[in-house]
Amino acid sequence: MTAVNQKDKSLSGDVALRMRGISKRFGPVQALLDVGLTVRSGTVHALVGENGAGKSTLVKILAGVEQPDSGTIEIYRRPYTFDRPEQALAVGISMIYQDLDLAEHLTVAENVFLGNEPRGYLPFTVDCKTMVKKTVELAKSFNFDIDPTAIVSELSAGDCQIVEIIKALARKASIIIMDEPTSSLPEAEVEGLFAVIKRLQKKGISIIYISHRLEELIGLADEITVLRDGKVVHCESVTKLDIPQIVRYMVGRELKEFFPARDVKIGDVRVSVDGLSSDNGISDISFDICAGEIIGMAGLVGAGRTEIAQAIFGVDKKTSGSVMLDNKKLSINSPADAISYGIALLTEDRKRTGLCLELPCSWNITLPNLVAIGMKRIIRPARENRIVERIGSRIAIKWLGPEAPVRSLSGGNQQKLLIARWLLAESKFMIFDEPTRGIDVGAKKEVYTLLNKLAEQGKAILFISSELPELFGISDRILVVRRGRLVGNLTTKETSQEAVMHLAAVEEK
Repeated sequence: MTAVNQKDKSLSGDVALRMRGISKRFGPVQALLDVGLTVRSGTVHALVGENGAGKSTLVKILAGVEQPDSGTIEIYRRPYTFDRPEQALAVGISMIYQDLDLAEHLTVAENVFLGNEPRGYLPFTVDCKTMVKKTVELAKSFNFDIDPTAIVSELSAGDCQIVEIIKALARKASIIIMDEPTSSLPEAEVEGLFAVIKRLQKKGISIIYISHRLEELIGLADEITVLRDGKVVHCESVTKLDIPQIVRYMVGRELKEFFPARDVKIGDVRVSVDGLSSDNGISDISFDICAGEIIGMAGLVGAGRTEIAQAIFGVDKKTSGSVMLDNKKLSINSPADAISYGIALLTEDRKRTGLCLELPCSWNITLPNLVAIGMKRIIRPARENRIVERIGSRIAIKWLGPEAPVRSLSGGNQQKLLIARWLLAESKFMIFDEPTRGIDVGAKKEVYTLLNKLAEQGKAILFISSELPELFGISDRILVVRRGRLVGNLTTKETSQEAVMHLAAVEEK
């Protein structure tokens, strides 16, 4: 029997979940309209779509975080209504969020049973031995190798994913929702997670798998549902689809030129980094970037790419070396210094270190620019909104308006918001750290197009990414970092992904 037939056979199992006619509106925005989702027992069901397509709203309704305006939910043919997350947990639905929901200062076992601790012999006490014992039993039953007494903050990203899965199993989950589970995992740990998912399937557990990395879905998922503009536009066995077809359903068009063509005249050297070292593990980093040039930076997780960006921007204290911009040596002791010189940093975690999610979009754009726009002492909201609207339309941000909270924007539009901030600052040197992490293929292309436009304006751009195809599609040169040192400075057209990976991963003797 072929692999395809085996997969098709797996789809004949009992229905674990059926959602019918799910609709949800947030004010004037129709987030979901008459959405249906059917997930079979023991299968991986992929849920894909552009940012803002409705994926998160749908799974939050299933997890009891949001309530639908209309529609029904059936778990193993029994109807349920969830007004809060505890009700969904009680019937076996568990959600693992992209930003893992773990208490980092507690142990693995304490996290697994957090809120559901076994009671001790005395009142108001916890039976720690039972908690550790049950964690070990759960881990062994799925062949997980993890120490129940380890502190979560000391674990790798992959092991933290395992803790979340064990936590779900402790709550007797039969349906587990995974939201972008590989977005922060190194490649080696991605394979480990896929093996875990296969083991969960064999135990009859259903997985709803949300990912923007479409290549992951081929060979992992059994079925796929595609959302666009809050509606289901396609649902089919993964074996009958390829990535270009999935993309076409997602965006309503073919992305024939995923990486837009560039024809930029490279100017003189604009940025020079010489012998840069910091107290955060980087040593003797030197490179130049010309006006109009996009320089990619590759390396394994923990290689020191982000630390280089932070040292340049003044987040980390440098111990030696210099940074020059337009032939002027800079004295950067803080991010405020870097901003004043015309340097911008879009951090890899836009939610934690880039944006104020509860504040209006306008405030997020103008926050470091108030002096530049003449509002050092008195803020004029009407004028501020006019400025923000003008720059927002320039890069096509999709929002309800400048006063909308940042949290209401999709991931791609949140990233555009950060770009708008530094465009307003008229930055000359822009550092992008993982700018397309967690955003869909359509939004990625928009970011690439924006990068090209910035290069055409003569900006110097440092582009940090864990995705090699992305680096090869957008960069003029690629810097390779290993263990805090620069080990390669390659012309993109004259090298290969294999050569970059070799430099990033192999220690030369």
